[in-house]
Amino acid sequence: MPSVTTQVRYSKDRGRNCDFYYYEPPEGTRRYPAGTDKRMIQIHDGWDQAEGLSVDVEGFEIRPFDPSFTDFDSDASIEGTFYDQVIDFVTARTGARRVKVFDHTIRRRMSDDLKQQTVIRRPAVQLIHSDYTEASGPQRVQDLLPDEAEDLLSRRVAFYNVWKPLFDPVEELPLACCDCRSMATGDLMIMELKYPDRTGEVYVMRYSPEHRWSYFPLMQPDQALLLKTYDSETDGRARFNGHTAFEDPTTPENARPRQSIEVRTMAFF
Repeated sequence: MPSVTTQVRYSKDRGRNCDFYYYEPPEGTRRYPAGTDKRMIQIHDGWDQAEGLSVDVEGFEIRPFDPSFTDFDSDASIEGTFYDQVIDFVTARTGARRVKVFDHTIRRRMSDDLKQQTVIRRPAVQLIHSDYTEASGPQRVQDLLPDEAEDLLSRRVAFYNVWKPLFDPVEELPLACCDCRSMATGDLMIMELKYPDRTGEVYVMRYSPEHRWSYFPLMQPDQALLLKTYDSETDGRARFNGHTAFEDPTTPENARPRQSIEVRTMAFF
């Protein structure tokens, strides 16, 4: 299987949670940043195994996606039209009885300073992470659907990200996904996201030589990655997929800047 060797950003275990502040904390606050453990790893070309991938086994899969929608500069169009395509895609791939889209992010290469990012347009995140944790997944359901949360959380709930290029093939900063079968529970560590009025959390990962990474060179606009970022089921299926954007050493000098959209959904079974 062809592969590339590149640097990725794991996180160090300091005996307490990593953190990131979306505001300037009080003077003297000790910070515990994530992503400080830089490692050279192999990331394999996943195309030769693409047809056999399962979001419940590896934690990710790549499938055809209708490329007809192109109005990505309009949030109203995205929410009014593209969201329905995403719901149909997730429903067809997972068999969920109900799928709710709760946000999206358009990513273009720009400042790495999170505080300089807008809500909608952010750079590719070059930090190994999974978007939700054992606690923050259910909390998100409670935040968004407070009147239904108790009932919904009494059954299986899973969160899925749908990631795809906007208009052009991905020629730089592709997305790498870690095979969940190669991840141990202890590889996941909490990173606290500090806001002025609340604290959220995501998972980051400590390094393990057992991790198996894949990516899909030159992904096309008619293809989408489905990643699982939370699953309440504990029967052995994939639950939290670690993923990251990365600098591909085979990227040509004249590569078109990557433009992609990531849509976050919650699915109820």
